[in-house]
Amino acid sequence: MPELPEVETTRRGIGPVLTGRFASGCVVRNGRMRLPVPTDLHEHIVGRRLEAVERRAKYLLLRFANGTVIVHLGMSGSLRIVPVEEAPGAHDHVDLVFGEHVLRMRDPRRFGLVVWHPGDPANHPLLAKLGCEPLEERFDGEWLFASTRGVKAAIKLALMDGRRLVGVGNIYASESLFRARIHPLTPAGRLGRQRCERLAEAIRATLTAAIEAGGSTLRDFVGGDGRAGYFQQQYFVYGREGEPCRVCDRTIRRTIIGQRSTFWCPRCQPRRD
Repeated sequence: MPELPEVETTRRGIGPVLTGRFASGCVVRNGRMRLPVPTDLHEHIVGRRLEAVERRAKYLLLRFANGTVIVHLGMSGSLRIVPVEEAPGAHDHVDLVFGEHVLRMRDPRRFGLVVWHPGDPANHPLLAKLGCEPLEERFDGEWLFASTRGVKAAIKLALMDGRRLVGVGNIYASESLFRARIHPLTPAGRLGRQRCERLAEAIRATLTAAIEAGGSTLRDFVGGDGRAGYFQQQYFVYGREGEPCRVCDRTIRRTIIGQRSTFWCPRCQPRRD
């Protein structure tokens, strides 16, 4: 599933091209996604100026003066800019047309969504209960320490709880914990201030590096310009079960935490809680 770096990569790809342009068309070929695409979407955006392209957690926000198109890429989706003359493929379900440019939503599994919200998008049910952004200024070791007091769940699960912290999905939680030298099964509430500070810095560093690499492409993801990401080439642990650690040569291990595969190095990330 595209995580924060992939969504931010997409935002940075489409924002400079489309911001300030007027929507000239809207084509919905298949509106049966995770939530139905509004049948009147064209009435809300055609003739309107795209004011900004923003991101909240893993959601893209296409802001118009009268409301916002909220987009989620689901498990297999991508949002890219193509020429207006480019024919759609079998899984190209929604086009937002801006003159000679088309913002095309491709989603083979149809777990993504494209919805309209007329008010402040922060109040939409999908966004209203989301937690702290890991790249914003208030996220630091002290915030992480305070937010995990009394939490008995494994720190890996706590990082992936979007009501607490947004956008740090399975891949980047594993990679951040490796950088911070913290075992993924450590109870979140057992982390002291020093380890929380180290982990907060590792999360920022991991996400920043992933964004600079254009995100990760494991199956279907491409950025707004149609290019695949390459951060997967830099993984320390994710997907590397049985391979030697890039730091100490010990064999990378895998276990299941919260029904998700979790990878770690037994030497670099000792269990000491």
